[in-house]
Parts: sequence; C-alpha cells; structure tokens
Amino acid sequence: MTDQKRAVILLSGGLDSATVVAMARAEGYSCYTMSFDYGQRHRAELEAAARVARDLGVVEHKVIGLNLDGMGGSALTDSSIDVPQGPSEGIPVTYVPARNTVFLSLALGWAEVLEARDIFIGVNALDYAGYPDCRPEYIESFERMANLATKAGVEGPGFRILAPLQNRSKADIVKAGVGLGVDYSLTVSCYQADTDGRACGKCDSCRLRAEGFQAAEITDPTRYF
Repeated sequence: MTDQKRAVILLSGGLDSATVVAMARAEGYSCYTMSFDYGQRHRAELEAAARVARDLGVVEHKVIGLNLDGMGGSALTDSSIDVPQGPSEGIPVTYVPARNTVFLSLALGWAEVLEARDIFIGVNALDYAGYPDCRPEYIESFERMANLATKAGVEGPGFRILAPLQNRSKADIVKAGVGLGVDYSLTVSCYQADTDGRACGKCDSCRLRAEGFQAAEITDPTRYF
C-alpha cells in the first residue's frame, strides 16, 4: 500500500458515476472502481464502465457478478416488466430492491481490504427523488452501519460514504464533468440500451440525461437506436 489516499468508487458506466470518478481523481485519490453484473437488462453499461475506468486512469476496475435477476421485482432485472416511457410517480418500477445496499456493502468490503477510508457513490436526490436508497438519510445511515460493522470502523479510522452529486442538478453535473475532462460519449445511461450501447431516448434516465445536457447548453453525445 502507498501513502496516497485511496477510494473505492461505484461505477455503473453512466453519466453520474463517471463524473464522480473524475471528481475523486481531481481531489487526489487513487481510484479503485467497482461495477456489478447483476442481471440488468442494460448490460451495455458494463462495457461503458470499463471504458470510463480506462479513460480516467483508475488503479483497478473490478466487476462483481450477482444474481439480482433471480429475485426480479424490477423492470431492470425482469424482462416481463416494461421500462416506463415517461415520468413516474412514487417509487418507479426501475427501482431494484436493495441494490444500493448490496453494492455499497461489497464496496465496503473491498475498501476495508484496500485500507481505503472513502467510498464514493453517484446518487442524486434531486433527479432521482423516487428511489429510497438515493436519499441523504440513507447514505448517512449506511455510513453509521459501516462504522459499526467493520474492523476498520471499530479499531481503525472508520469509513466515509461520499455522495458529491447528492444535491446537484443534472446540468451542474454535466458542466462539472466536462470541466474535469469526462468523455461522456463513453458512457451509457439508458435503462434499455441495446448491445451496442445505443439509447432508447424514452426512459426516465434518457430523459433526465437529455434535459441535463440541454440545460447545460452542451451537446449530448448519446447515440440512439
């Protein structure tokens, strides 16, 4: 282990998580990124995550296999549930049960192995108000749990769960990423992207991304099918 501060970063391959990697790098972190092959219908995001990791020069990019599609219950893991074509009220069907809790738990384990104190996640409370595991109180609660449940939390310096995009608009996120050199053409945000990473242009994620680029007055490099 070196003396440089290390961070584990959840990297989906989408716009938000790519921006978070760039932010952590700009803050001087040695970045370790983690993605999950969890049975999602938009598996093209995994190739996008690998591209982003290479482009932003992370130390190591790890892909963990999970079987969340075995449980179903989400339009992202169950092909019999349609992805909504417009805004949803309440908790949307694209919510994956316990996904962020599972992802953060595995990131916590890797951080403890790496002796990294900081874990970054790209949740956004403003754009994704319908997801209960994107709220500030959830992030705060997970951080408390992390410091109760680990050796590093009990005997060491403990952990911080950092969500730097928590209260930013999508336009602000796009502007920040462009300023940090993020190549958004490498990313995939669509909930039902095809195998080539082309987007549908109709789902909530596509809509929010397009609105963000438009509000930021920056050309969106998204490819559509």
